[in-house]
Amino acid sequence: MSKVEAFQRALIVDDIESSGRLLARFLHRLGLTTTFVDSGAQALRQLEQGLFDLVLLDLRMPGMSGVDVCRAIRARPMTGRLHVVAYTASALEPARQQIQDAGFDAILIKPISLSAVHLLLKQLRCGRP
Repeated sequence: MSKVEAFQRALIVDDIESSGRLLARFLHRLGLTTTFVDSGAQALRQLEQGLFDLVLLDLRMPGMSGVDVCRAIRARPMTGRLHVVAYTASALEPARQQIQDAGFDAILIKPISLSAVHLLLKQLRCGRP
C-alpha cells in the first residue's frame, strides 16, 4: 500500500500497549512516523511540541478519557485543527454521538486491519470521515 501523503507523524494514545503497537505497525507500513503514549496527560504534553498531524485516541483510558483529551485538543489554538480519530471497540450509537459531539474527525473500530487504517487515512485526506 502506498504512503498517504497528507499525514507524516501520528500520535497514538492507548493504555493497552499491544493495541497501540499494532496500530503503530500499520501506520509505519503506510509511511507514517508514530509516537506511542499510554495516557491522555502524556498525549497533551506531546502535543505541546507541535510535531503531529494526526492523533488516534483510545476512548476508554484511566484518568483522562479519549473524549476528554479530544475536547482539550480542540480547545487549544495550537492543536485545534489536528485530525483526531477515536480508536475504540465500542461502535454503539450513543458512543458514536458522544464521539461526534466531542469533536473527533472519524472513528476507527477495533479490532483493526491494515486495510481499515489505510481507508481511514485516505478518507481523512479527502475530507470524508
